[in-house]
Amino acid sequence: MILGDVIERNERCSGDHPAVIFEGRTLSHREFARRVKCLVNALAARGHPRQARIAVLSRNCPEYLEVYGAAGLGGFVALGLNYRLSAPEQAAILLDAQPSVFFVEAEYLPRLRELRAGLPAETLFVCFDAAPGEGIVAYEDLLREARAEPLALRAQPDDTLFLIYTSGTTGVPKGVMLGNEGQLEQARVQSLSHLASPTDRMLIVMPFYHIGGPTELLTYTVVGATIVLHRQFDAHAILASIAEHRVTSAHLAPTMISMMLDVQEKTPCDLSSLHTICYASAPMSVALSIRARKVFGPIFMQIYGMTEAGLGTTLLKHQHVLEGDERQRKRLASAGQAYLGTELKILADDGSECPGGVVGEVCLRSRSVMQGYWRKPEATAQALADGVLHTGDMGYLDEDHYLFIVDRKKDMVISGGENIYSREVEEALLMHPAVAEVAVIGVPDPKWGESVAAMVVFKPGQQADEAALDKHCRELIAGYKRPKVYRFLEAMPRVPSTNKVDKRALRAPYWQDQQRQVS
Repeated sequence: MILGDVIERNERCSGDHPAVIFEGRTLSHREFARRVKCLVNALAARGHPRQARIAVLSRNCPEYLEVYGAAGLGGFVALGLNYRLSAPEQAAILLDAQPSVFFVEAEYLPRLRELRAGLPAETLFVCFDAAPGEGIVAYEDLLREARAEPLALRAQPDDTLFLIYTSGTTGVPKGVMLGNEGQLEQARVQSLSHLASPTDRMLIVMPFYHIGGPTELLTYTVVGATIVLHRQFDAHAILASIAEHRVTSAHLAPTMISMMLDVQEKTPCDLSSLHTICYASAPMSVALSIRARKVFGPIFMQIYGMTEAGLGTTLLKHQHVLEGDERQRKRLASAGQAYLGTELKILADDGSECPGGVVGEVCLRSRSVMQGYWRKPEATAQALADGVLHTGDMGYLDEDHYLFIVDRKKDMVISGGENIYSREVEEALLMHPAVAEVAVIGVPDPKWGESVAAMVVFKPGQQADEAALDKHCRELIAGYKRPKVYRFLEAMPRVPSTNKVDKRALRAPYWQDQQRQVS
C-alpha cells in the first residue's frame, strides 16, 4: 500500500469533504485528488520518470501539498527547499539532489534566477502563482496539459517519498531519504496516538521543508480530515483561525505556544473546539507546560523524534499530570514512551544496553526509520549501525520506560571529569520567574577543561542578576552543575530550517582560538 491509495480513498469516500482550507480558499478531497493526478500525468508526459526529484521553493500553500501528493501517488521524490537559507546553501543542496523539476512561488523568483545557472538546462521550472516567462511554466497551465485519468505513473511501496535535508547542526546538511510505505506506517500510528478522525480540522503552520509539516499532513490525511493551512506563524492570526474555523488540533513548537500564551492571556479567543495540541521540534520546559495547561487545558501531547527517525516516542495527553505524585510530575520533563511498533534502546559506547536510569545513546528501530542518507553510504552505515538508528541524543529510561532526553551527545559538558547534561541545567533556570529562554553550553576552563555557561533571555520587563540566578540554581541542582558563566541576550540565534537555538553559534566566540572544539 502507498500514500497515493489514501488520496484515492479520500476521493471516493469523502469527495465533498474539505481537504484544505487556506486564506479563504477551500479544496475538497475530490478536487485535491483530481489536481494531484493531473500533476502526475503532466510531469510524466514531459518525460519525468518515477523517482525523479522534484524540488519546491515556497512558503506553505495548497500547491505545495499537491506536489507532495503527486510524489505519494506518482512515485516522485519530493524535496522541500528551505527558503530561509542563503543562495550558496540552497545551491549546494540542489547540486547534491539534482532535481529535474523546480517548483517556485513568485516571491522567490529572484532567488531562482540566482540558482538557475547551477541547474541543468533541461530542468523544468514551474511557478505556482505567476506566468513570468523566462522559460518558466505557470502551474495552472501545467495542470491543464493533462487529464486526471488514466494515471501514467504509480508509486511503489519501497520508493523514496521525501528527501529532507538536515539542518546541519552537527555538520554538513545531509539528504534524509524517507520511504513511501514507511511514511504511510508513520501516518497510521500517529493518527492512533492523536485519536485523529475525519471530522478533525488540523491546523498546520510548520514549514513543509521541515519534517513536522509533512508528518502532521499525512497523519490527518490518512483519516480523511481537513487541513487548515497557514503560510507562516503569527500568534494573533493562529488564535483567530482556531476560533473561525473551529480547529480541533494543532501542531506547534514550544516557542510558538509561548507566544500564543502571551496573546491569549491578554485578549482571549474562543478555543473551545481545540482538543489536541501536539508540540515538537524542542522539549517544552516544565514551567511552560504548567503555564500552557492553565490556559489551554489538558490537551497537550509531545512528539520526540527527528527527520531520520520517523516514529520515536510520545507523551500523551493523559500522561501530562500536573497534580500527581513526584514521579508523575517528573514525567512532564520526559519525551514519553515509544510508539507502537517502535523498538527503543539506550546503548552504551560499547554497544551494550544500559539499565534503567543510566544515560546512554538513544537508538530506535521501526518501519518508518529513514532508508538512508542520499549518496552518503558511509554516513548511512554509521547512523544505521547494527540495524538501528543511532540518534546522537543522550537519554535514559525510567522504570516504566519513559524516555528522558538529557542532551545531544556533542552538547555534553565535561567539567573536571564529571558529565553535565545541559538540559537539566536549562530546566532549572527556566523555573526562575524572570527567565524566558536559556541555552547551556560548555566553555573553555583552564582548570576544569570546561565550565558550564548559561545564555539567558529574560521575559519582557523582567531582569535578574547572576547572584539571583545562582541562588535559584543552588536550590534545584548539584553545585558542580551550576553555571559559572552567564551571558544575557536580547534573543537567541536560531538554526534557519528548524528555529532551534543554534548552540554552535553560541559556542563559537569561546572556542574559536582553541585547538579542541566541542561543536
